[in-house]
Amino acid sequence: MGSFSIWHWLVVLLIVVLVFGTKKLKNIGSDLGGAVKGFKDGMRDGASSDAAAPVTPPAGQVTGNAPADKTTIDVEAKQKN
Repeated sequence: MGSFSIWHWLVVLLIVVLVFGTKKLKNIGSDLGGAVKGFKDGMRDGASSDAAAPVTPPAGQVTGNAPADKTTIDVEAKQKN
């Protein structure tokens, strides 16, 4: 009583096919397969590019190791109390 037999699963499969149709189930399966493949490719590309690419700060971020532009003035902001 606790486990399902093969006949139970076949009836469930038949009901699912009747409700959704084979074309919709095929589309769902191919979409899911494409998403898994894209995820695996992204993980593989991300791991290889992280190891090979040098670490650079995002554009517009100020770092301390870059030479300052001669036309800018470096000031320190003070808060009013």
